[in-house]
Amino acid sequence: MPLTSHRRLVVSATMIAALAAGVAPATGASAADAPAATRRASAAAPQGPAARAAATAVPAPDMEGVVAALNTAVANGAPGAMARFSGPGGVRSRAVGVQDRVNGTPMNIGSRFRIGSVSKTFSTVVLLQLVQEGRLTLDAPVDTYLPGLLPDDRITVRHLLTHRSGLADYTDPMFDRTVPGFESVRNKVFGYQELVDLSLALPRTTEPGVSYKYSNANFVVVGMLVEKLTGRPVADAYQRRIFGPLGLRHTSYVHPDTRIAGRHVRGYLYPDTAGEPLVDSTEQTVSWAQSAGAVISDAADLNTFTTALVRGRLLSRAMMAEMTAVTPTDTTNTRFYGLGLRRYDLSCGTRVYGHTGTVQGFYTYAFSTRDGRRSLSAVANSTNRGAVNTALGGTLEAAFCGKKPASAARSASPAARDFSSLPAERDLPERH
Repeated sequence: MPLTSHRRLVVSATMIAALAAGVAPATGASAADAPAATRRASAAAPQGPAARAAATAVPAPDMEGVVAALNTAVANGAPGAMARFSGPGGVRSRAVGVQDRVNGTPMNIGSRFRIGSVSKTFSTVVLLQLVQEGRLTLDAPVDTYLPGLLPDDRITVRHLLTHRSGLADYTDPMFDRTVPGFESVRNKVFGYQELVDLSLALPRTTEPGVSYKYSNANFVVVGMLVEKLTGRPVADAYQRRIFGPLGLRHTSYVHPDTRIAGRHVRGYLYPDTAGEPLVDSTEQTVSWAQSAGAVISDAADLNTFTTALVRGRLLSRAMMAEMTAVTPTDTTNTRFYGLGLRRYDLSCGTRVYGHTGTVQGFYTYAFSTRDGRRSLSAVANSTNRGAVNTALGGTLEAAFCGKKPASAARSASPAARDFSSLPAERDLPERH
């Protein structure tokens, strides 16, 4: 849909502000210049002087802190790392290290990478659109739509999206030995049923609905639901319902092709045994994940996606309320999960919504504030290295909470904790 004259003026003003702040133009679409999804209207903005004042009273991003987090990720073993922040002051991006260890190419903010489990949010959006269209119900048993797939008809669609189904994560034994496990599936093409069978061969982790237990198997079944209800491959649903409407020109789902087209980051996998060489894990089918983790994107497109999502451009208000109704994932009172969506509560009281991603060689964070005014995407190009993942998560505190004052009274709540001090959540098994 062509931009209106008014919208062109808004984009121009944003670019001028960014240039005035010394920000280099970023490659790829941003939240400011992406066309709106045509299917649904945006959620209404807060009204009145008080609401507008509150909306503008946000801390400036601490880009020095962002760089420090990226440098810490590199110091802990990532060849490179980068982050892109979009907010009222424009786009600010930072990159450190290299995206290719062989030729020494510097990390480039416009390069594409594998986003791992951030794909789960894309898959969730597609499924929730189908719910809106009346083609399935969140609290209906999965077996209503995929008869006989699961041995327990108490498992509902909602249980899949909230990781409360009890379906075991087949990636635990698959990648118990990191490099051999990866090499055994690097070029393999699985059918969805094969992956479900791997999960069902393992003991159930919980009774349906009882507790949160992260499992890639849940989103394999989500992919099966999408394909059953649309009669088309999940790649088609991504393209027609998200990539195309949002103008995500650098985002794709190419399963089972092993390549990342165009300029891209190379990913590196640390072996389990210290001292052994890193494995270049860039090229793989990601067939072991598919709708649970096989999307490719770049930082600008991820900013656009999370911003559009929280602003209601992809889902109705009622469905966004369902998606953002969260429950805790641990005992820190900082981490929560809704429907295919994480919420992190930062030390300054800011809540951000999005997802983390791990796929061999790539850690990713993609989050926005609930009003969509600020978003951050960050990536580091190594995995099986928890300290890298934790360090990369520090970009959230720096970007959304700003510089830490000398006073310890920084938190909006006495119980608030500095998110960057907590070990990162794991989307795949890790040994370091």
